[in-house]
Amino acid sequence: MDFSRKQVHHDPLQLPATKASRHQQQWSFHDVPSDITVQVNGATFPLHKFPLVSRSGRIRRLVADHRDNVSRIELSSLPGGAESFELAARFCYGINFEVTAANVAQLCCVSEYLDMTEEYSRDNLGSRAEEYLDSVVCKNLEMCVEVLKQCENLLPLADELKIVSKCVDSIASKACVEQIASSFSRLEYSGSGRLHMSRQAKCEGDWWVEDLSVLRIDLFAQVITAMRCRGVRPESICASLINYAQKELTRKSCLWNPSSNHSKSDINPGSCVHEILVIETVVGLLPVEKLVVPINFLFGLLRSALMLNCTVACRLDLERRIGSQLDLATLDDLLIPSLRHASDTLFDVDTIHRILTGFAQRDDSEVDMEDESFFECESPHSPSQSALLKVAKLVDNYLAEIAPDANLKLSKFLAIAEALPEHVRINHDELYHAIDVYLKAHQSLPDADKKKVCKLIDFQKLSPEAGAHAAQNERLPLQSIVQVLYFEQLRLRNTLCSSYLDDEPKPLHQSWRINSGAFSAALSPRDNYASLRRENRELKLELARLRMRLNDLEKDHVCMKNNLEKSNSRKFMGSFAKKMVKLSFFGVSISRASSSPSRNSQSKEIDGAYT
Repeated sequence: MDFSRKQVHHDPLQLPATKASRHQQQWSFHDVPSDITVQVNGATFPLHKFPLVSRSGRIRRLVADHRDNVSRIELSSLPGGAESFELAARFCYGINFEVTAANVAQLCCVSEYLDMTEEYSRDNLGSRAEEYLDSVVCKNLEMCVEVLKQCENLLPLADELKIVSKCVDSIASKACVEQIASSFSRLEYSGSGRLHMSRQAKCEGDWWVEDLSVLRIDLFAQVITAMRCRGVRPESICASLINYAQKELTRKSCLWNPSSNHSKSDINPGSCVHEILVIETVVGLLPVEKLVVPINFLFGLLRSALMLNCTVACRLDLERRIGSQLDLATLDDLLIPSLRHASDTLFDVDTIHRILTGFAQRDDSEVDMEDESFFECESPHSPSQSALLKVAKLVDNYLAEIAPDANLKLSKFLAIAEALPEHVRINHDELYHAIDVYLKAHQSLPDADKKKVCKLIDFQKLSPEAGAHAAQNERLPLQSIVQVLYFEQLRLRNTLCSSYLDDEPKPLHQSWRINSGAFSAALSPRDNYASLRRENRELKLELARLRMRLNDLEKDHVCMKNNLEKSNSRKFMGSFAKKMVKLSFFGVSISRASSSPSRNSQSKEIDGAYT
């Protein structure tokens, strides 16, 4: 069976030439004048009773209910209006017309309304339309989409007749089959003879992504739900959702531009009911698989949801999804304009704080310090170390971007800076830059608040360039400048010590003290704990070696003391004195000093005393 995309062409139904005469045509029936007038939604049809009552049970009952000779019937709630009734009337008169995907839904509904079943006539309109729907439409995905589009104006009757469910199931089934067939076509043998799937930018079986975008949001949601149940790939479902959302929200193009700053007065949520419904429905249909939905699309939906004041559940769901892959975001993604109050901050800091909190909680919730075995492996649900470092740098850049805002309160600035754990920042240069920008933009900040914000900086983690800048920064409190100078002095001393000890092996504990600050900062509490345990074991081994060496030195000292006590004799001391006399002190020999009579006699006395 060929499931490839096909263009189906049908000849249009030939109607009267002018629109005015279309609904007022004098239907001829063996040159008999009309004896009944049917009015449908303002359109009048002069017809004949016999062809109508022979195929329509509803018209037969209406005529029978009037004992008098009825000449006028009004059908006010007929599905599809005058156009559908005209097709039914043509069928009653035996006028040939073609059943197509564009009118089969109307024919099914109007035949149900007029009760044109097999009970009143063989091969009636209802059976003809249903047969075409089952044998032709449901075997072609594109025709099913066209029928669903026609059903938008025929609800709820089209739903009751299961026209919608048949088309939805057919679309989901065909999309799944085409996707499987496309996957098989992508299989190829590698050089080693193994079968693998070739990489393609877009699957050939996903051509229906564009076709589904013409459906109304409620019918589109039913199709996507059915596809998910059938096993269509999440990537294909996500591509269809992205295409649909971008088309439906085209009029609100400003919602998708991260650099656009529009006031809330420009957009009235009451006039954007359709856009709100689209956003909330698309969010509910997003795949749950991780990294399937692009994060820029999630931020676009979140920006739209905030601007149009969508439900809290919708916004929280988007924030949770963004937090799960925040390391893939860019600075432009985070710059969401604030539209709640005219005097509020330029950017929506509260939303970003909730996202950061959710991201940080994913790491903290997985840490159990009481279970040592936990640190042997890393939980797949917690963010990786590289993700933490990326988010930390992203947050510092975000702080520097929002810091110049005069309306940004210190509490919100601190909340963003403290949202992530301390261990995720290896270097504090970006954080120091953000704080410096904030202090420059808020020069009237009290000294107590300046000290509070500067406590965020670990001056040991500043680079030499940033430390030099901080030491001369007049905006910093005096206490912070003193800390900078102190740590710069320690760094200089460590540098000098390391230069002297380059040729000598460093003890393990000395090397650890110099580097532990930066090394442990790059680790999460889980990894830091395991590293400290290893270093602790190594330090214990080094301490044991030092103790053994100390015992050996004490033994040598005792032996030397005993030898000195045993050899306390004149001969030993005399020979020791002679050796000392022969030595040269400060470059002056003893022979030169012997020229003095007093010193010569004195030396003889010393020699006589120890001989």
